[in-house]
Amino acid sequence: MSREKVGIADTTFARVDMAKFAINVIKKNSDAEIIRYTVPGFKDLPVACKRLIEEDKCDIVIALGMAGKKPIDKQCAHEAALGLQAVQLMANKHVLEIFVHMDEAKTEKEIYEIAKNRAEKHTLNVLALLKGKTDLTKFAGMGKRQGKEDEGPIILKWLKNLV
Repeated sequence: MSREKVGIADTTFARVDMAKFAINVIKKNSDAEIIRYTVPGFKDLPVACKRLIEEDKCDIVIALGMAGKKPIDKQCAHEAALGLQAVQLMANKHVLEIFVHMDEAKTEKEIYEIAKNRAEKHTLNVLALLKGKTDLTKFAGMGKRQGKEDEGPIILKWLKNLV
């Protein structure tokens, strides 16, 4: 049986090396082979992910990017996200988009923590998806978040407020 392959596509535009966090999680929790492909910016991610799937035969791919605060940055992130969705549909394989927006927090320290948290949690999701389509089912409706604290399920919050 061959080892599973996880592709990691990231950018030089990002201000945090989120791939480092993803690689650490994979190495700690799996024996999957890791293939990294770094490109200049967001809009280069879809072709990098497609090449990781088609040429490197990756079973799943992580796409890491960081958007600045300006409207053009958000537009580029949106365009990249659409491209990543197209890659998933063309390849019939998951490409998990792990994007961080610089306006998600007020300080660089907070952005760093969001990037680290999001990369680590989504990488755990990647490993779960490699196990099969039902491995994440136990978390359905639980208000899980990547990048910040979990929200939790609405019904439990509602019931807690009644008591």
